[in-house]
Amino acid sequence: MELEKIKTCILNSIPYPILFVNCDHIIMYMNDAAQYHYHKERGYENLLGKSLFACHNEKSKQKILEAFEKIKNHGNEVFIGVGIKNQRIYMNPVRDEQGKLIGYFERYELNLAK
Repeated sequence: MELEKIKTCILNSIPYPILFVNCDHIIMYMNDAAQYHYHKERGYENLLGKSLFACHNEKSKQKILEAFEKIKNHGNEVFIGVGIKNQRIYMNPVRDEQGKLIGYFERYELNLAK
């Protein structure tokens, strides 16, 4: 099996939504859980190649833009908030070999805090 297929299988085995967005906030990749979340549960269609803000309200957009400013300057993972399904949402920077920011991904996890 080729490495690219293995990477896709790994990302699809994660039970939480993961989507990669470039620095222009365009959705470039969605794992299976993200496709299910945004397409089936939230009713959005054909999000690949579209703005991340097409599926977020103004309050969420502001949180994302603030977190993006933090990661642009070599910041690490940023906590965005807790979603409606009691999942903690994080923004994680993705950098190339030279350390240049090429985008970010949203990562979800079950919120175990009480």
